[in-house]
Formats: sequence, structure tokens, C-alpha cells
Amino acid sequence: MKYRCKFSIPLLALLVPLALTACRDSKSAELKLKTKNEIERKAAEAAFAATTTASRKAALFAATTTASRKAAVFAATTGASRKTVRPIKYNAGESPDYAAKCGWPVKCPKPLPDSILPAKRIVAYYGNPLSKKMGVLGEYSKNDMLQRLKGEVAKWQAADPAIPVQPALHLIAVVAQGQPGKAGMYRMIMPDNIINQVYAWAKESGAIMFIDIQTGHDDIRTILPRFEWILKNPDVHLGIDPEFNLKKSGKIPGKKIGSYDAADINYASGYLKDLVKKYNLPPKVFTVHRFTRNGVTNARSIVLRPEVQMVMHMDGWGAPWLKRDSYKDYIVSEPVQYTGFKLFYHNDTKKKDPLMTPKDVLKLNPKPLYIQYQ
Repeated sequence: MKYRCKFSIPLLALLVPLALTACRDSKSAELKLKTKNEIERKAAEAAFAATTTASRKAALFAATTTASRKAAVFAATTGASRKTVRPIKYNAGESPDYAAKCGWPVKCPKPLPDSILPAKRIVAYYGNPLSKKMGVLGEYSKNDMLQRLKGEVAKWQAADPAIPVQPALHLIAVVAQGQPGKAGMYRMIMPDNIINQVYAWAKESGAIMFIDIQTGHDDIRTILPRFEWILKNPDVHLGIDPEFNLKKSGKIPGKKIGSYDAADINYASGYLKDLVKKYNLPPKVFTVHRFTRNGVTNARSIVLRPEVQMVMHMDGWGAPWLKRDSYKDYIVSEPVQYTGFKLFYHNDTKKKDPLMTPKDVLKLNPKPLYIQYQ
């Protein structure tokens, strides 16, 4: 919204001729004297017309110097003499007032010792080493990939020096499939050696690791316990992807967008809570991908536990305006605990749109504490 308000104040200039000539008669002199008196009278009236002592003094003083008269004119025409508070213009997902209206910051359990969030910001590379098309984790050689991740971590640290950055590798350990496969579940579980390979990369680079599950037609209650052997490590965390949970609909992954209900998410967080207690672990970070309204149902029924740090992660791709809209509509509007934001090196820029920078993402409110690159 634009506000325009301009006004001007006419200034009275006093030019009083004082020279008298011998060639003018007394009648002319008298006329000049009357003119002078009339001009002075009008000037006095104009000065007195000011409504306050301060404004009268300003008006009188303004008539004494050319510079002050120019300043008064400038102040009147530009509005510099008035203090106007203009509303801050926010893009979608950036307004602190909207965030507060939705319920941010969320009342949640006090972080336990050794909790990662909110003390740190996680910056993760996502994908699978067996595929160059599923994300940056598998697009490049190990050394190149880790060096690129290091570069992104440095950018985020520079953008927000107050919060230390924790690097992470986010492995798709269960990959949704377009065919039913031997188990008839439209998903493929990665061999343990692949999981251990990525875990070794994470340790080598000082990163934590996420096990990401795309269930297909399987049930999270059946498949999650399969990964206790790796999740019992203190630096391994969990992610689940509602897009590829299609057990209820029976649709083929990639043909329809799936969904998780709060009941499914509560099961998974309860399982993580039990692991934390069983193995005396620091709290687990638990990311839930989301980019549609129905991607997570009954979000306000999600249970928060001290042992599990919930991240609702904006997973959509596209132009910056679309990503901000999705963040506002599906993450900010339904507060859970912490937020995440995904950046696609290729999909976000395929229509010549710029990849959002750390500075761009940090304008969002609340500020995401989990950043994922694919």
C-alpha cells in the first residue's frame, strides 16, 4: 500500500524599500511609509496566526534567513517534518504477527540435555547413493558431495552467526517404488551395507544422519522397528514422508500424493521416545515432510515429547513465492514444534527462478531450524 500526502506553506517575503530620493514628493514618501507599515502588519498577523508558541517561533525564525526558509519549504513538501510510521511489507510466511496469531512460538517441553534443537540449526544433504536423481547425496562422488555440504554449512553460519550449524546426511533408507516388488508393498528397503556406508560418511564429516522412510503400501508400525539397529546410535535420527504413504488409498506411489495422520506420527515419536529411554540417548530429531493440506491430518493432535524434537518440514518445490506460500499455509498455519525448509538445486530453478538463499529463508517466521538440500 502506498501513502501519498503532500502540502505546502506559503512564505511571506518582506521587501521594504528604505531609500528616499529627492525627486519624489512627500505624498509619494507617505504612500511608501503606509505600504511599509501595511506589509509589516500583515507579517505580524501571519506570524501570530501560528497556533502554538513553538510554531510561532519557528515561523518568525524562518523569515530571518534564506536557508531556514528553504528548509521549511523542503520539510513541508517532503513530509520530513512529520513522523510517519509506514507498515512493513512482508512476503508470505514472513509476518511475525501472522505467526503469533497461529500460535508461534509453540509451548513445548523444555529441551533435555544434549538436544540439538533449538540450540543449533541442521543443514542436511538428502538422497540415496544409488541414485543420481533422488538428491544431491547421490548426485556427486562422496568427497565432492561432502565438500559441497561444507560450503552450504559455511553460508548458513555466515547468514546467522548466532546459531551454530550442524551438518547432516539424510538417507532415503526405504524408497517408494512404482512396482509392487516381491513383497507387494511398493517400496524397497536399502541393504544394511548401504546404510552403514552413509553412516560412515556422516561420521567422517562430523555430520549426524537421518533415516528417511517412504512406506509405499507398507505400515510405519511394521517397518520402523526394522531400523532399531541403526537408530539406537545417538547421532542417527528419523524422517518420514507422507507423500509416499499410500497404504490407505492403495494408489501407486508417484501417481497420487499420500498422507499421514497424527496417530501415525504419534506412533513413530512414541517409538523414538522408547529408544531414547532404552539406550539412554539424547533426544531424537524427527522430521515430517509436508507440502499439501492433507499431507498431515489432525496436526494439532500431534503429541510433543521431551525425548523427541518434532520438525514439520516444508517439502515443496517451485518458485520462491510458491515455496513461501506453502510454508505459510502448511507449516506456519498449523504449529507443531520446530520447522524445516527444503531447497531443490534443480527443481526450484528449472523455470529460471533463483534458488532461495539463506538470507531469503531466514526472513520466514518462525525461522526454520532444519534446512534440507536435494
